[in-house]
Amino acid sequence: MTPIAHIRSDFSSKFGIPRQAGLVEQLRATVVFTPQLRDPQALRGIEEFSHLWLLWEFSENKGRWSPTVRPPRLGGNNRLGVFATRSPFRPNPIGLSCVELVEVIPASPHGPLLVVAGADLMDGTPILDIKPYVPYSDCRPEATQSFTAPGQNYLLPVDFPPALLQRVPPDRREALRGVLAQDPRPAYQDDPNRVYGFGFAGLEVRFRVQDNRVQVVGVEPAP
Repeated sequence: MTPIAHIRSDFSSKFGIPRQAGLVEQLRATVVFTPQLRDPQALRGIEEFSHLWLLWEFSENKGRWSPTVRPPRLGGNNRLGVFATRSPFRPNPIGLSCVELVEVIPASPHGPLLVVAGADLMDGTPILDIKPYVPYSDCRPEATQSFTAPGQNYLLPVDFPPALLQRVPPDRREALRGVLAQDPRPAYQDDPNRVYGFGFAGLEVRFRVQDNRVQVVGVEPAP
């Protein structure tokens, strides 16, 4: 199996990426097809769908898997079977993300492009396939959700000093706020004095969490 495309996103590493697709709708990413698949005919009719499924490869986790994993959402202490989670440490490192189709660019120096919203993928992630999201069969409102129930997900207030916010490109500011509000830290880490950092849109963003508030303490060009 070979990639059909790669994603171009603002995340240079997996830390900071939202834990699921669609949690930060302001995020934008671009699907760039491999040279041998840059045929616009392959995208005919795709603009009639509002959302797409991306099947992709956990390219940083090849050959690493475990029959049980500790989901960060459960505090990193409770173990579940790998097939009861969406852990990247799988026998076949395949990921699945539902994204919003924002724009189809039929021609560019890199062939046809897809601009998507809400992607939870690191820059350069290989895309294995793209399929339309079909509500009548893909949506199951009655489905049970186990430990992933929305009631366990909450957003933190973000204190972003104006001088630091000015260092972020205007079209990336709301997306970055959304990422920080999700609290990128592992659930089992709660040191109020620890400073965390991640790469975003060519920047190194540093923050800490105190009293259930995210405090941005640094924004610098990425090394």
